[in-house]
Amino acid sequence: MNPLHPLNPFVVRPEEAEHIELPDGAGIRLLADAADTAGAVGVNLLKLAAGADGAGPHHHTRSTEVFYVVAGAARFLLSGADGDRAETVGAGGLVVVPPGIVHAFGAVPRQGAELLVLLTPGVDRFGYFRALGRVRRGEEPFDVLLDEQHRYDVHFAAGTAAGTTAGTTADDRTATAPAR
Repeated sequence: MNPLHPLNPFVVRPEEAEHIELPDGAGIRLLADAADTAGAVGVNLLKLAAGADGAGPHHHTRSTEVFYVVAGAARFLLSGADGDRAETVGAGGLVVVPPGIVHAFGAVPRQGAELLVLLTPGVDRFGYFRALGRVRRGEEPFDVLLDEQHRYDVHFAAGTAAGTTAGTTADDRTATAPAR
């Protein structure tokens, strides 16, 4: 073992990643959980159908969440020190959400989105995504997620329920360029 690098690299091949099916052909590809990276990061690839919700208003207390828009365009609602704002971000754009910031996101209407999502430091959340898949497919009620908010560091804003949207406008229908 190299004393300067006590950890081993972690590699996930496409065929090794677990896939959680969501409605309308969407899905979550589970790439790395915190346990896989010694707590450094959790990573998933989220594919959303046109106009689909990614997540309703929530925040994380322990981690920063990073969204890289791989394809399509996504709408983000962000609540920060400067107030609330909505941002449409296209392929190649990046959104960084610090701990404590309430945020929500989804694909814009008429266009899907593919997002590479990183949470750092990592929190073991694969169990959360599996449960979320069951909720989205109508197999379990949204309430199953409420009891696990602290465990998975996903704290829902008051009044949040399944189907809560990140909000879209007519401008979102043609959004393709990254926000500046």
